[in-house]
Order: sequence, then C-alpha cells, then structure tokens
Amino acid sequence: MIPAAYPTREEIARLTARMLLEIGAVNFNTEEPYILASGLPSPSYIDCRKLISFPRIRSTLMDFLTVTVMRNAGFEAFDNIAGGETAGIPFAALVAERMALPMTYVRKKPKGYGRNARIEGAMSEGQRVLLVEDLTTDGGSKLSFVDAIRETGASCGHTAVIFYYDIFPETEKTLGDHGVALHYLCTWWDVLAEARAQGAFDEVTLSGVEAFLKDPRAWQAANKR
Repeated sequence: MIPAAYPTREEIARLTARMLLEIGAVNFNTEEPYILASGLPSPSYIDCRKLISFPRIRSTLMDFLTVTVMRNAGFEAFDNIAGGETAGIPFAALVAERMALPMTYVRKKPKGYGRNARIEGAMSEGQRVLLVEDLTTDGGSKLSFVDAIRETGASCGHTAVIFYYDIFPETEKTLGDHGVALHYLCTWWDVLAEARAQGAFDEVTLSGVEAFLKDPRAWQAANKR
C-alpha cells in the first residue's frame, strides 16, 4: 500500500537516524576501529541488515523510502524494483509491495550454472528499473548492478538506499557520470547529530567520529594498521 503521509526530508532524516540508533545498528568506536571491506579502518560502522528484525521500524522506513523515491523521481517513474544481492533484496521486496510493482534481484556475479543468470525474476526490455540497496559508501558497487540491469534492455537511472555515507565527495559524481540518481533517507551527519541530541555516546567518541567524517582519508591514513 502506498503511504499517504509525506514527512519533510529533514524529519525523515532525523527519524531514520533515531531508529538506527534505537536498534543498535550504529556502532562508534574510536579506540578499536572497525575494518571495512576495503581493509581500511573506520571508527563508525552501520548495519542496516538489522532492520529486517524490527517490524515497526522496518515498515516505517520502507514507507519513508517509497515516498522519498516517488517525491524525487515521480509517481509513475518505474516498472520494476530490483534489489542488489544480498542486503538489498528484502528492502526491494518491501518497496515493490508498496508500489504494487514487480520485484527482481541482481546477483553480484553470474551463478555459474543453469541459465548463468545475474537477474532473478522477470525483467524485460524497456522497463524502467529502480535499484534498491541498504546503503552506499562511494557508489562504486552500484555500477555493476546497474550494468547488469541495462544488459537486459531495461533502463536504470535511479538507486534508492536507506543510508548514504555522504563523506566521500566523489560518490554522487561517480553515480551521475553513469546516469544514476541517488535517493536516500539519512547520512552519517544526521546520525551524528541525533546521537549528540540523545547523548547516545560520550563526547570524546562523538568528537573522534566527527574528525573522521570531516576527513576520512586522512583519518584512515593516520590509523591504518
């Protein structure tokens, strides 16, 4: 069912940050940084996969994502909702249900047997596809999914995520140069502001995280092990 309420972008960002903090999806640790998939350290880590276990929050955020996409891209802008393997799959299904559209998913690589497919479900030439994922950092991983969608003859000019890092200046340019617009609910800056407002972490930790967010490459270079 398509949501009837349309909160402001700012209120969506604040509430999304609050929900992520409430379920423990936000992790800050300046003493023992997390190691990202890139191998680089970070004092912050977010786990959007936890959302699938919290029905009330999950439902509210999927309403937010649906109205954000429709408000930004159009109410009749899509014919198919695709999830990226694996984290994007449940969220794509929930958005597709709200928009009453077919749902598909995109593998990271061909499965290696049978049809050797990357697209699972029914996607056809000419369809306008929205790629749904849990989050984006620098935008690079989205391009492979977009290319796989386009190889079917469908178009993909939009991707929607719950969380956008918003600390790497090249992200939106990387996506834009590939013809993809990014839609999101909140960023690290929203989470940091809400964490401060709630007193969710001590000020030393929050200041350390803020230093990272302001210059992540320099912070990573100084803390690389």
